Amino acid sequence: MSFWTIFLIAVGLAMDCFAVSLGAGTAGVANGKRPIFRLFFHFGLFQGGMTILGWLGGTTIEPYIANVDHWIALGLLAFVGVRMVREGLQKVEEACFKTDPTRGSTLVMLSVATSIDALAVGLSLAMLRVNVIGAAVLIGVVSSILSLIGLLVGKQLGLRFGKAMEVVGGLILLGIGIRIVITHLAV
Repeated sequence: MSFWTIFLIAVGLAMDCFAVSLGAGTAGVANGKRPIFRLFFHFGLFQGGMTILGWLGGTTIEPYIANVDHWIALGLLAFVGVRMVREGLQKVEEACFKTDPTRGSTLVMLSVATSIDALAVGLSLAMLRVNVIGAAVLIGVVSSILSLIGLLVGKQLGLRFGKAMEVVGGLILLGIGIRIVITHLAV
């Protein structure tokens, strides 16, 4: 899988992080360098870590499903992509952060919630025999950068833009899944 394909997957996965960070930035509850660092660091760490966990699970079952792995990859990416599009099209709630989301159990919960999709992508990467360390690092770095951007510009852009970005991320993942199947069938 090429660098650019993995980069697009990373951008698609990072849209949840971007949307949550945008909400935190809009709500104005993550103020200061330390809270900003905690949020973007943890989002990137969890995205990369969940990718590796998914890959580890995928490598154990890959020999048994090698003949249909491209269809499974499409299914997983489509599942994640459709879910992201559906969530992105839902009505935007008012800012739900009343306290600092960069502390304690709230930070862990947000980090896990935004990285569940990376678990499914990691499973797909195992089936496609992709170098998981490079992919996980790229996914983590892109997620951190987009989280930081979301926090820093949240007040100017508002929550509505964040939901649109989630739709874009879902469509990117769907497109990559379709490309994987087409590439595999063309061989």
